[in-house]
Amino acid sequence: MKCGTVGIVGRPNTGKSSLLNRLVGQKLSIVSPRAQTTRHLVTGIVSLPGCQYIFVDAPGHQARSRNALQRAVNRRATEAGRDADVVLFVLEALRFTPEDRLALERIPKGRTVVAVVNKIDALPAPARLIPYLERISKESPFHAVVPVSARTGRNVPELLKVVRDALPEAPAAYPEDQLTDRDERFFAGELLREKLFETMGEELPYRCEVVIESFKEEGRLRRIEAVILVERDSQKRIVVGSRGERLKRMASAARKDMEKLFGGKVYLGVWVKVRKAWTDDARVLRQLGYE
Repeated sequence: MKCGTVGIVGRPNTGKSSLLNRLVGQKLSIVSPRAQTTRHLVTGIVSLPGCQYIFVDAPGHQARSRNALQRAVNRRATEAGRDADVVLFVLEALRFTPEDRLALERIPKGRTVVAVVNKIDALPAPARLIPYLERISKESPFHAVVPVSARTGRNVPELLKVVRDALPEAPAAYPEDQLTDRDERFFAGELLREKLFETMGEELPYRCEVVIESFKEEGRLRRIEAVILVERDSQKRIVVGSRGERLKRMASAARKDMEKLFGGKVYLGVWVKVRKAWTDDARVLRQLGYE
């Protein structure tokens, strides 16, 4: 039996969360076209005959940390690589930027690192992939370089084989039917935060956070009360929208996703509160679980 932790790291927007969801076969990490959507470590467990993979999706490492929140997120990105038996270093096909190199340098020396070249389905000229793979293999002593498509699943079985070979022999750490170590309360907050990224402009979602203030199960109904934190009154007005319509749309979309994930009816109440400069307030960040 093999079992071990597999950290999924890299710069923002390389498709790490999409890769985790593809590996697990279920949506655990929220996904957005915008970079730096992931803020927390999300564990996805894959149990196959003779092997249990404990994948940990990490936030993308941010080259510039402008506030306490971003510094806390960077610490989590480093933690995923530091504590893993195997590290998946995720790249975007045909790209290797200074930010990629910085993220690679943050992986502790001595770790088994597999370079995962993602988004091969989007290549305009697939013939360019081979010389790119050869170049990437020279950037670091990778255990392997594996091209994949998280969107289509291409080469994901091959990636699992490569990782299995590198994992240590150990008994399974979780029951074989367990998919994650996170609870429903956590995923409720993440699904609502995903709607903020889908709906809002370029900058505002990074100044927002979702807090689940109450999560109760009443028979088959989950009754959830959530708060969206913003930093200014002007941001609150944007999130709420005209006559509250934007907030209602986001809450409705999040509720439907929760019902799909939880397999039951959900009542979701959402309010917006102003907490000035919360992204740079260590006390608030501790309350939110970032410290």
